[in-house]
Amino acid sequence: MADRMILQAIHRYPVKGLSPEPVAKVTLTPGDPLPHDRRYAVENGPSGFDPVAPVHMPKIKFLMLMRDEALARLETRFDPATTVLTIREGDEECVRGDLSTAEGRAAIEGFLAGWCAPSLRGAPRVLEAPGFSFSDTRHRVVSIINLASVRALEQRMGVPVDPLRFRGNLLVDGLPPWGEFDLVDRTISGPTGVVLRGLKRIDRCAATNVDPVTGFRDLNVPKALMDAYGHIDCGLYATVETGGELAVGDTLEA
Repeated sequence: MADRMILQAIHRYPVKGLSPEPVAKVTLTPGDPLPHDRRYAVENGPSGFDPVAPVHMPKIKFLMLMRDEALARLETRFDPATTVLTIREGDEECVRGDLSTAEGRAAIEGFLAGWCAPSLRGAPRVLEAPGFSFSDTRHRVVSIINLASVRALEQRMGVPVDPLRFRGNLLVDGLPPWGEFDLVDRTISGPTGVVLRGLKRIDRCAATNVDPVTGFRDLNVPKALMDAYGHIDCGLYATVETGGELAVGDTLEA
């Protein structure tokens, strides 16, 4: 019997470590992540990253929630048409800059230098390489979060657990708790012919301890996972085999 899921939300993360952007629909391309997902990262001091010959680097090289939890208090919006990034805290606009220009990048870098000052190892620098995604994994992936798994963890912990702690691209409902793990090496199809293939479970780090709204470390999610289930995994990485459009509300079938 097929496993069916309803796509409840789609999020992209244009800048690694910064806030999610909800989108109503997305066009996927074979072998690629979501468009503009982790398109940029902010270097925390010299990293050795070469935009001409980009290679995967550990997230410790960049500003990230695992260490820089204050980033969660910022709301960011990226306009792909203009490449302008706007950063707000609450109702106040903190800075905006065109990431295609040196002046725009400098404005963003200057703001983040002050915001993340205690943890900086050097001057922050906005990084981009055409076609490169600053994912936590070497693979070019889409991440799937099973909302039933988050609810099961929430019940075991006895406190609310925001699914945004897991920084996934596709949030789905309809699977049993932890049913996403059964989708490794299986295809997941959408209504317009999109085909994903489950790649591997996602192991979780201390970034999930940070409340995505307040920016405070208020939970220990990896420990709770290990104590309750004997692993630190939540979610599934998948690769795009056949492209097409996905929209919130679509039914996916595996």
